[in-house]
Amino acid sequence: MKLKLEQLQPHLEGPLRKAYLLSGDEPQQMLEAADAIRAAARLQGFLEREIYSVEYHFAWADFRASCNALSLFGEPRLLDLRLTAKPDKEGQESILHFVERPPEDSILLISHPKLAAKDQKTRWIQAIEQLGVMIQVWPLDEQALIRWLERRLKERGLMADQSGLRVLQARVEGNLLAAAQEVEKLYVLFGSGQLSDEKIRHSVADSARYDVFDLTEEILKGRFPKMQRILLGLRAEGMAAPVVLWALTRELRFLNTFITAMKHGANFDTLADQHRLWDRRKTLVAGAIKRLTPTIIQSALIQAGEVDRKTKGLEPGDPWEVLLSLCFSLSNAASLPRQNPTTPAVAREYPR
Repeated sequence: MKLKLEQLQPHLEGPLRKAYLLSGDEPQQMLEAADAIRAAARLQGFLEREIYSVEYHFAWADFRASCNALSLFGEPRLLDLRLTAKPDKEGQESILHFVERPPEDSILLISHPKLAAKDQKTRWIQAIEQLGVMIQVWPLDEQALIRWLERRLKERGLMADQSGLRVLQARVEGNLLAAAQEVEKLYVLFGSGQLSDEKIRHSVADSARYDVFDLTEEILKGRFPKMQRILLGLRAEGMAAPVVLWALTRELRFLNTFITAMKHGANFDTLADQHRLWDRRKTLVAGAIKRLTPTIIQSALIQAGEVDRKTKGLEPGDPWEVLLSLCFSLSNAASLPRQNPTTPAVAREYPR
């Protein structure tokens, strides 16, 4: 069966299934989910654990032999299979063999990177879904992250109001491992009790971590403050301006193609299917093409050309300031009055 991550803990309070598959690229949530399964297995008598880290040339024959053999000490055991990529044919067959004929004394826990949609149709994954438990771990959006932080603080006897939680969320966004560490630090510094905004602001490091695809998602949403924060973060982390430019122009050309096709009578849902847009991205694209006109996109592409020339040294000036102006022109805020129509004042906040 498929479970959402928040359904895992209630499930673990009952009898365990023979196989569990965790998939995703958010390490902190993956770690905590795996820890919860391991803890539940221990409570239910699976005291022995065998760890298999699957790398290149992994000996699947050894894994199969272990599955077929009795536990070394006669104890029920947990087989902890850690995959760094999709298993090859031999690996898939080995996992399928376990799931379809599980030993009485064993439970299998598989940790896997994020699964593509096509991979979920393979026999070994479908077998786990039917006979075991499959959980896909997704990055947290803003509201889910705030709820996660609130729950984490509560576990340590700490409380913060919504403004304090938003300060903490802004500092650690995209980095749950850092978030968990910061909660521990707050507990060490202040013990249990209420946390003021000031305490959080002065105690928590700015650990936000972004990539260029976070920026393109915010372009679709039109939220300039978040675009600005991501750009600042990318620059501070040493991201090259041409990489940011590539992601932005790719998204702009995609939107331009979509808008042009619809202008000539194409149906949105048909286009979305042709471009294989998943539900969440489909919703974001639908909102963006209602807000952005061909004129706005063409103007943004002209600014992108300016960024390109500046990164190549063909024109003087800071390409990051033009990137910021470009983002502003694509935002919801672009329709509001402002003093300088070319470069928003916040561009001066970039570190030199």
